[in-house]
Amino acid sequence: MSYSDKRPESVVSPISAAKLLHENTMAVHPETWSHSFPEIIGRSSAMSAVLQSVVKISRSDSSVLINGESGTGKELIAQAIHRLSNRSHKPFIAINCSAIPENLLESELFGHEKGAFTGAIQRHPGVFERANGGTLFLDEIGDMAPALQSKLLRVLQEKTFTPVGGKELCRSDVRVIAATHVDLEGAIIHGSFRSDLYYRINVLPVSLPALRERSEDIPLLLAYFIEVSNRMHPQQQPCWFNQESSSILSVQMWPGNIRQLQNMVERLVVMRGGGQICVEHLPREFQSARPNPLTGHSSAFGASHFSASSGFAGQWSSPNQPKIHSGVPPTSLQSLNPRPGVPEMTMPTSFGTLPQHGIDLVAFIEGLENSLITQALLRTDNNRNQAAKLLGMNRTTLVERIKKRKLSPMNPASEEL
Repeated sequence: MSYSDKRPESVVSPISAAKLLHENTMAVHPETWSHSFPEIIGRSSAMSAVLQSVVKISRSDSSVLINGESGTGKELIAQAIHRLSNRSHKPFIAINCSAIPENLLESELFGHEKGAFTGAIQRHPGVFERANGGTLFLDEIGDMAPALQSKLLRVLQEKTFTPVGGKELCRSDVRVIAATHVDLEGAIIHGSFRSDLYYRINVLPVSLPALRERSEDIPLLLAYFIEVSNRMHPQQQPCWFNQESSSILSVQMWPGNIRQLQNMVERLVVMRGGGQICVEHLPREFQSARPNPLTGHSSAFGASHFSASSGFAGQWSSPNQPKIHSGVPPTSLQSLNPRPGVPEMTMPTSFGTLPQHGIDLVAFIEGLENSLITQALLRTDNNRNQAAKLLGMNRTTLVERIKKRKLSPMNPASEEL
């Protein structure tokens, strides 16, 4: 994982977590999840629904498929499922299928015998052998080559595999949790993913919401990440967000999700070097998106003013920091009628209201366009033709704006900010 939003709390047993579910209702108070899921920060209804599913899924040994955009925390959910399962005393091994070349991925999955290929000077056990009895997390399974997909299918069906260069069958009792940001059903149609493997791994599906779909969790994540960044980069005075900067960050789209949020907070702490983080310290594209002071649709939390009951003590509080009041998350949406053939979109109800202090209209429109273009590129894996269709614009116009504004999809963590 390239990021972590774990709470520094003790691990809770599977039994205590399961007790959180009522027998006759799905209603669970969000604050109780922090005790049973120390890995996860979030109290939104979207995340509560996910965690309720995780508790149930952890009781089973069936395969799990976690769907979600890059940076939404799929590995954290996989770790939680393993920790709450009966396999928690056995290994949890994670492997990124897109980060390992095809010729090496087979050996990493199934192992190889000595002399199987040039450089194989000794026997190497694969992850299916090392995770025996535990859980194997296959991240970005949608990028796995078709030849390996058929071998993986056999392991899932028969519980047996043959190491590279080997002759004898090996058995492995492993629960597989797979994850992907790719539309596997679409990949099946295009012939890049096996339908039989899809149905084998998609026994228990989990859909992780994007950060923009759980915006009420952003203040909690801001508080945690700025505390972590202050610890990682100690200064004479810790950093904290003022009310306006926190509000602005809380209503952003965050196409890179939690990973992008964490990276930006760390960058702000390093570049600020201590003290209050104000609007002028934010990236330029965020400065034009000031919240509307006439409405209560933007969250306004300061990182240092969470109560202990929120899971964040005011450790980094400053006597000079203004008092922060919490606002209402921007959950109220209205539909905007699109042009014929253009997908329908939604905007906050306060979107068309001119702020009391005015607005830089040119910068605001450009920032909005940049955000939507970046999301379209991310959603289509940088396919300009498909992105142009999503945006209802000419491909040539899209390419010109991408080049002029130096926009790019935000898949790699190193390119997110």
